[in-house]
Amino acid sequence: MSYTVFGRPGCGFCEQAKRLLGQKSLDFRYVDIHAEGISKADLEKTIGRPVRTVPQIFKGSEYVGGYTELAASLAEH
Repeated sequence: MSYTVFGRPGCGFCEQAKRLLGQKSLDFRYVDIHAEGISKADLEKTIGRPVRTVPQIFKGSEYVGGYTELAASLAEH
């Protein structure tokens, strides 16, 4: 199952998420929310809760959370 990482330029945790997924050889797509014109409000509608930070990460259509939640979920497997 592929991951989607919504992030922005200059985001350290976004870079860490991409690096972690790459190290685990997991398929992922990075979406630059600024380049794609995606607002926090757009992400909030998708997630169903307030968005204060990036990255916002999905595994398929399932919401994972941010970098901390991603790292914890991958450590369990």
